[in-house]
Amino acid sequence: MKILIDFLPILLFFGAYKLYDIYMATGVLMAATVVQMALIYAIDRRLQTMHKITLALILVFGTLTLTLHDDRFIKWKPTVMYAALAIGLAIAIWVFKKNFLKMLLGSQMALPDPVWHRLNQVWVIYCVFMAAINGYVAAYYSTEDWVNFKLWGYAFPLIFILGQGVYVARHLKSDDASRS
Repeated sequence: MKILIDFLPILLFFGAYKLYDIYMATGVLMAATVVQMALIYAIDRRLQTMHKITLALILVFGTLTLTLHDDRFIKWKPTVMYAALAIGLAIAIWVFKKNFLKMLLGSQMALPDPVWHRLNQVWVIYCVFMAAINGYVAAYYSTEDWVNFKLWGYAFPLIFILGQGVYVARHLKSDDASRS
């Protein structure tokens, strides 16, 4: 159920684009994201910071797209989001010596500090990559190609999350080992 909630806005966006155009798809994306966040809030009783940022960016860039009738805004939203996340994680770890990933997930996973540090670095690299690839596709390809990239480009985050899961699993302490 949770995975359906996560992918619902992009699937509806893609469908609306194929049936209508980028402007209808943008409106559908905005509405679907509001519904998605309401469902997440109903289930978890809170929205994580990333949820709030995503919602705000979709609403701001979507509104600009629709108001100015310019699809560049919605196409550049992922680049702005990923770049901001990369910059935020980099500044937090390298300037303020704070690991936001550990702060957000540390209560859910017990990992050694060097592992948290590597995860943070990998997230920075991943976000820079995603910002760059979306920016490249948004700048040099048609809107049709960009929409197709948004759908099929979901392979990148899925592969990243799976790889991260494999890496983290090696470092998690099992309950059995801690009871011995």
